[in-house]
Amino acid sequence: MNRKILSLGLLAILIVSSGAGCSVAAPKNVMLFIGDGMGFEQVKAAGMYANGTPGTLCFESFPYEGEVTTYSASDPVTDSAAAGTAIATGVKVNNRVISLATPGDGRELVTMLEHFQSKGKMVGLVSTAHITHATPAAFGAHEPSRNKYANIVADYLNQSKPNVLFGGAKYMTASAAKAAGYTVVTDRPSLLEKNTDSVTYISGQFGDSHLPYEYDGLGALPHLSEMTDVAISVLDNDPDGFFLMVEGGRIDHAGHASNTARNVSETVEFAKAVQKAVDWAKGRDDTLIIVTADHETGGLKVLKNNGKGTLPTVNWTGSGKHTNVNVPVYAWGANAEGLKPVMNNTDFFMFVTDISPVLRSSD
Repeated sequence: MNRKILSLGLLAILIVSSGAGCSVAAPKNVMLFIGDGMGFEQVKAAGMYANGTPGTLCFESFPYEGEVTTYSASDPVTDSAAAGTAIATGVKVNNRVISLATPGDGRELVTMLEHFQSKGKMVGLVSTAHITHATPAAFGAHEPSRNKYANIVADYLNQSKPNVLFGGAKYMTASAAKAAGYTVVTDRPSLLEKNTDSVTYISGQFGDSHLPYEYDGLGALPHLSEMTDVAISVLDNDPDGFFLMVEGGRIDHAGHASNTARNVSETVEFAKAVQKAVDWAKGRDDTLIIVTADHETGGLKVLKNNGKGTLPTVNWTGSGKHTNVNVPVYAWGANAEGLKPVMNNTDFFMFVTDISPVLRSSD
């Protein structure tokens, strides 16, 4: 399967050749939304509940849409580490690996976040899971195992150093973030009161693990849409543009539990976060917004629409596990017309950067 690793022999040293993809320069601003575990049926169920009709979440009105294959280098059914890495770097890796060429020589794979950072742009990561979880880690860290949380923290704070790190606080201490030069906020009031025009590095460390489910109430902690709004307000201070990855991490967790109410409410809030990006980008021609998923979780099948405000009748067929079904992708804005109707998750890197995948030099 030659496509698994995109012929690592061709990626020796640093590949920075451009022009093989889009004929237009990469967008100034890129916002990538990943609904962890969010398949087509999760989107359908959330639209039915929120608006009474499928096809009505904000990103379903984007002018370009398609579907994405999700297999990893080691398994037809991916985990979030391998899928996140494929999206972030354009290279297939084994399950559980975070942005290293495995299989291959184990070198670090340059991520979208690092690529845009090298272009002088501000960058950020936002998640409802703890911020060291697999999907955000794939964009800002390089580790042989997704479970090396202390190393992922060190990668964030000492290597990639995103300008924005918002998510659950497990494994990331306020003292470590402060020592690395971050302004730290720990609850909704401190987040929303922050002067976003004056801060350049901000870490939002919320709760003590993942953020709570929307269904259960967040108390003094922020919603994903609020974290997204503040993240954009910080990053848009950069005249060179920015890159932001936002993950609806708890869609996946509710799928593992076959919990329809929590799955739907997480997906609805995820759509509200996307709406914040759309509202900011209206009238601009320099911004690309992509909405997709890393994989589907739970094998959800929607059986009946029961109207707005009532959960649809569904069946969970996946025994609480990830599945290998294709997941949706939606695109709006600059270069969005380059979206393929059917694409591999490794296609995202070139789609948004307009360069081939990159292996970091071993020197």
